Amino acid sequence: MDSGIVKHYLLELQRRIVDRLAAFDGNAFRTDTWERPAGGGGITQVIEEGGFFERGGVNFSHVMGNGMPASATAHRPELAGRGFEAMGVSLVLHPRNPYCPTVHMNVRFFVATAEDKAPVWWFGGGMDLTPYYGFEEDVRHFHAACKAAVLPFGGDAEHRRLKDWCDRYFFLKHRNEPRGVGGLFFDDLGADGSTDFGQAFGLTRSVADSFLDAYLPIAERRRQIAYGERERDFQAYRRGRYVEFNLVFDRGTLFGLQSGGRTESILMSMPPVVKWRYDWSPEPGSHEARLYEIFLQPRDWV
Repeated sequence: MDSGIVKHYLLELQRRIVDRLAAFDGNAFRTDTWERPAGGGGITQVIEEGGFFERGGVNFSHVMGNGMPASATAHRPELAGRGFEAMGVSLVLHPRNPYCPTVHMNVRFFVATAEDKAPVWWFGGGMDLTPYYGFEEDVRHFHAACKAAVLPFGGDAEHRRLKDWCDRYFFLKHRNEPRGVGGLFFDDLGADGSTDFGQAFGLTRSVADSFLDAYLPIAERRRQIAYGERERDFQAYRRGRYVEFNLVFDRGTLFGLQSGGRTESILMSMPPVVKWRYDWSPEPGSHEARLYEIFLQPRDWV
């Protein structure tokens, strides 16, 4: 286990992704380097009011401390009280055009340490797509890229496991609906000793390296579609679900806040324009209704 090679990979991943996204948008990302008083820091790269992205952020963080935050030990209480080292890259992109979906991707690496005990390490991550107006070819493309990333590391069965995990994780229990159309999600990879470091790191890299090819062709296909106030209004309404999930359920958000991370960087995932309505539902037979009837339903896309 070598956390140094993981950090080197993550920094290079952030650079590669930001370079491609800036070229796609036509505008540069703002870069902030920050330090965490309790240990560590990070690099936040953000674009706002760009040519394509209304807001987007790609974060690298590397933090450490003497006690694991509650969000990191909720499923592993035996690690409570251990020191920790955590690093990762996390991104969220909110296009302005409602026909272009929001997307999220993150990969992360944890090490929990205690005196006179062997360190416990694990990887986690994934990516998921959140359309406002769905196109089947787009969703199939995204899921096909996700599947291709996983196949060398466990075949169809492993892809099914990570897809189903994603569907369960990105689900708003209080709304009884998914956040979007899913993708991949995994956590605790390596923590039980059943997966060696090379295999776990290999899967994590494969997922992260597939992101740009999974998302940018979709954005390119839809970026020129004309839209009006109706579409923007529906986009803002559905973005409200994104905010609810991130603030109530998202482990990365909770870990960042509980561990004393930089709040501006943690909350860069929030969309800039959001609306909530009381007891609203789409008009039957409308394009907005198709999102609920077709795309926000459990389905095998590939």
